[in-house]
Amino acid sequence: MKIYTKTGDVGETGLFAGPRVRKDDPRIEAYGTVDELNAILGLVRCQKLPAEIDGLIAGIQHTLFDLGAELATPDPASRGTDLVSTGHIEALEAAIDKYDAELPPLKTFILPGGIPGAAWLHLARTVCRRAERHVVTLGHEKESKLSPDVLVYLNRLGDLLFVLARAVNHMAGHADIAWQKSSGQH
Repeated sequence: MKIYTKTGDVGETGLFAGPRVRKDDPRIEAYGTVDELNAILGLVRCQKLPAEIDGLIAGIQHTLFDLGAELATPDPASRGTDLVSTGHIEALEAAIDKYDAELPPLKTFILPGGIPGAAWLHLARTVCRRAERHVVTLGHEKESKLSPDVLVYLNRLGDLLFVLARAVNHMAGHADIAWQKSSGQH
């Protein structure tokens, strides 16, 4: 099987069990951004992370493929691609609670950065929030048929990535970088 089909050369792509749509269709924007998030999580995993966090992120990568399949399918329930559930959301919430309990309380906004793994997690968080915005847009389409769990999952994942960025820095002995209001001289 060839990797190139030439069927997308005019700016269209096919949905799973659905029609061909423009490559800037809200559904394509949504699952494309989830794919981008997954690639960034792959870069996160190339960093020196505690094994438990690496394993957590590996599981999230698999779930993001499931979520992408749901987004790529016009009618996920009829095709069996509605795979993200409240159980996935509850697992994210449990991880947030676990790692957040080990962190000093936040007293101010923090800047992305710290050790490389934390900086990559902050980048992943911002891409996750963009994916979330694209899913909101898709959800406003008449025939989107999205499970509400997709949006909740992405929202919770953004929270977890923030907590994990802080946790990775904390475990490495690197304090959060507190935001300081600019004096206007930069």
